[in-house]
Amino acid sequence: MITRRQAVTGAAMTALSYSRILGANDRIGLGVIGTGARGNEVMRLFQKNTDLEVRALCDVYEVKLDKTQQQAPNTKRFGDHRKLLELPEVDAVLIATPDHWHKDCAIDAMNAGKDAYSEKPMCRKREEAPLMVKAARATGKILQIGLQQRSGKIYLEPLEKFVKSGAIGKISHIDAVWHSGVPRPLPTEPAKKPENLDWLRFLGPVAYRDWNPGQYLNFRAFLDYNGGKMTDFGHHWMDVVHMYMGERAPNSVVFAGGIYYDQHDGRTAPDTCNALFEYDGFSVLFQSNAYAVAPEYGITFYGDQGKLFVNRNRYEFTPAGRNAQPVSQKIPGDITADHVRNFLDCCKSRKLPNADAAIASISILPPLLAVQSYEEQRRLRFDPVRLEVLPF
Repeated sequence: MITRRQAVTGAAMTALSYSRILGANDRIGLGVIGTGARGNEVMRLFQKNTDLEVRALCDVYEVKLDKTQQQAPNTKRFGDHRKLLELPEVDAVLIATPDHWHKDCAIDAMNAGKDAYSEKPMCRKREEAPLMVKAARATGKILQIGLQQRSGKIYLEPLEKFVKSGAIGKISHIDAVWHSGVPRPLPTEPAKKPENLDWLRFLGPVAYRDWNPGQYLNFRAFLDYNGGKMTDFGHHWMDVVHMYMGERAPNSVVFAGGIYYDQHDGRTAPDTCNALFEYDGFSVLFQSNAYAVAPEYGITFYGDQGKLFVNRNRYEFTPAGRNAQPVSQKIPGDITADHVRNFLDCCKSRKLPNADAAIASISILPPLLAVQSYEEQRRLRFDPVRLEVLPF
């Protein structure tokens, strides 16, 4: 819970921090919390900006810190993110931890006076998202969620040209597809926990269990740590749906699928995910299944005047009518770089970022509700105004 004193302290630290940033060097000091593959990838995109300097790193595993420090030399290093947040030279943080740590790291950062860029999904549980939004507003800090489609020209251009213009007509259904391959057995090595890996710190808010290399090396296979493919892929695609159709939660959710490729390794996240969402006036079918040969990933909007397909590097609009010629565009590159730049600009201007916490707190609801539907094996009715699951 955020107290009034914490909010005042955060506001005071904001003033001190940004008077320094906009001073002689005009550089933002970044701390990276979570130095795995994704953390390193996004950190490198941050480093391409000349008005930023990486100043501190945090991870539960010393080996990862060693590797990352090769790309960010002369940085301070920590095993506990709270110690990193005490550094006055850190103005903002990149949070790339496993999903079950996103909420705590983000709120701790904002209460410590730091802006935060947190990887998706926003959080692991529905009740965590409002707490993150509240912290952002109470402290006045920037909280950008890593939903990079919000900053990508490849999404913004067709939104304006074909949806907002009315060219596609009334959209009644959307197919959101992001399949993956057939799952392999989870790692069983190292059988003994490395001495320089803080397993208890990795578990954090999750109930204790003994060292398990599969859970550490592939946490997305376990619903204790995340929502599996529903939140890993689903938060991205359902956020695009909201970006195009309006920032409102669905009226109902039903999940079909499960663990169809059982490797008998204790995993709990389904490998086959089909979720149907009903909104006011349209429906969405999200699919992320385990296919050896899968169709192209992307989202297709079906309107009464045409259809629009879009993914991270191309879009294609096909008007209705015989012999209609599609309109297509390809834009290469990684849109995450644009999302990072938007975050840094907002750290200076204090404007809300493209994927502000309030926006993300609504688009995380559909995938988390789908996970709940899977766990409870029932269709959920949802009140998109009160944000409550309705009784049976």
